[in-house]
Amino acid sequence: MSGTDTPTTAPAVTRAEYCVLACAEAWRDAGEVLASPMGTVPMIGARLARLTFAPDLLLTDGEALLMGDVPAVGAAPGVVEGWLPYRQHLALVATGRRHVMMGASQLDRHGNQNISCIGDWRRPTRQLLGVRGAPVNTLNNPTSYWVPRHSPRVFVERVDMVCGVGHDRAEAAGPSATRYHRLPGVITDLGVFDFETPDRVMRLRSLHPGVTVEQVREATGFPLAVPEEVPYTRDPTAEELRLIREEIDPRGLRDREVRA
Repeated sequence: MSGTDTPTTAPAVTRAEYCVLACAEAWRDAGEVLASPMGTVPMIGARLARLTFAPDLLLTDGEALLMGDVPAVGAAPGVVEGWLPYRQHLALVATGRRHVMMGASQLDRHGNQNISCIGDWRRPTRQLLGVRGAPVNTLNNPTSYWVPRHSPRVFVERVDMVCGVGHDRAEAAGPSATRYHRLPGVITDLGVFDFETPDRVMRLRSLHPGVTVEQVREATGFPLAVPEEVPYTRDPTAEELRLIREEIDPRGLRDREVRA
């Protein structure tokens, strides 16, 4: 390098990339299970996990093909290793061999999720997706949540309709509901959350760099369990950043879902 050359440095890690990494961590050491990511950032995260610390993870093209390779988001797989039609997908859900990362229009402190409607369900002010497979997901296989805009409108004291089953309702229903019920965590644009408290309510597990505890509390519509010391979400390695930026999401679609 000559004396007039300017050293180049990699761009700083973005909030979207911290979110991708946090989503990927949800599948760490998952074994041979199907990842069902819903959303752009979770999809990138699942592919990052497959390429790094969860090599046995099964991925689909978003429809019915099991991918043998890990193409960029939006690209067709070069290797197809199986076919997963809707009927077989339902069998996977029923037997717990899947870890889904769903979205949430509302979430409460116990992990009850709503994606169906806003307001009284008999005359809702907003009609959303509907209950869909949320109850079976939460009772039969690990279910995490991805929320790209952390706000009091999403994190509410009480959801308007229960779709995904939270810890309090599963406990009230008894062993048949709690046997396979597992909510590993919630990832948002502000941080990572879990339910690892004595009464199984939502707890702040890590902050994304640049976010404060006060910001998270202000954006949450219920009292949040906060440890005395809250770590930051870990930094991605140089190889993880390369995979995200060059191989999995070269078009930067992650930045359309998370802007900070």
